Amino acid sequence: MFSFKNLSLLVCTSLLICSCTSKEETSKAKETLPLVNVELVKEEAVPQIVDYTATIESYKTNNITTSTANRIKKILVDVGSNVSAGQTVVILDDVNIEQMKIRLQNKKLDYDRAVELLKIGGGTQQSVDQLQTEYEAYKRSFANMQENTRLVSPISGVVTARNFDNGDMTSQNPILTIEQIQPVKVIVNVSEQDFTKIYLGLGVIVKLDVYGEQEFTGKVSLIHPTIDPRTRTFQVEINIPNSGSKIRPGMFARVQVNYGTNNRVVVPDQAVVKQTGSGNKYVYVYKDGKVSYNKVELGQRLDNRYELISGVDNNSQVVVSGQSALSDGASVELLKDAKAKANKENK
Repeated sequence: MFSFKNLSLLVCTSLLICSCTSKEETSKAKETLPLVNVELVKEEAVPQIVDYTATIESYKTNNITTSTANRIKKILVDVGSNVSAGQTVVILDDVNIEQMKIRLQNKKLDYDRAVELLKIGGGTQQSVDQLQTEYEAYKRSFANMQENTRLVSPISGVVTARNFDNGDMTSQNPILTIEQIQPVKVIVNVSEQDFTKIYLGLGVIVKLDVYGEQEFTGKVSLIHPTIDPRTRTFQVEINIPNSGSKIRPGMFARVQVNYGTNNRVVVPDQAVVKQTGSGNKYVYVYKDGKVSYNKVELGQRLDNRYELISGVDNNSQVVVSGQSALSDGASVELLKDAKAKANKENK
């Protein structure tokens, strides 16, 4: 027979079981809070260094050619030859010079006769003017022919191309190409947002892959005044001294420009989480036992840290480990607090 005593015992047992279960569930709930490590982050003065890639170009390029077709008598230099400004590099055939000189003399005589005839009442002013025009035209042609029999380099540099040999007839192609490589230059495409930061004379650092970590210095020499509406960039020309001619056109260059400093929050790289399936970056920020999922805009990588352009306030605590178990707004427990509790309970 089921007695009142047995009923009381059953109720007490049930209450005891419920009490134990409630305590166990509360204990488990506390134990299952995600454990995280956090680090305090602050603003720092971060150098605003931007890297660009470019190809070395000659400072100036000059194509040696002639305005009138002629036979090449002699080319005095070859590819790789160093030349000075004003140096004769090509001699052309002058066989037509004497014939042109005789024609010029005859035109001068005709003009002088017309002038004398006009003085004594013969001839007309129109005839004199016409002969004068012809004579001036012949003078220009003769001077041009003389100039084009000895071709000189207008710049100091090195011969980088030779397209003809002695005895060839000239054509539209240049006979020689001469490039000035002291100094050399690079042209970089700079973002529109940096338009107000760059100025003439700004010093830059240039590295060339062929010379490893060796640094060369350059200066901004030209800033193009317009922005490309498609790319939102503008071109900047940088001159690089090259007294030893170590730098050659065509070399691959890395250009580093320092735009000064900005105060930015800097976080450890372990704090940055990449969202799967997108290029978005996030940082978990800890406050009052919970974390928020903050989208951030990264700046430069600084060794094992990142500059943040936006997303995290100064003096925030960011999660640096344990992010895999987190979600926005989740309650968490600091790993250091959990260890402290465990040590206290073990004593």
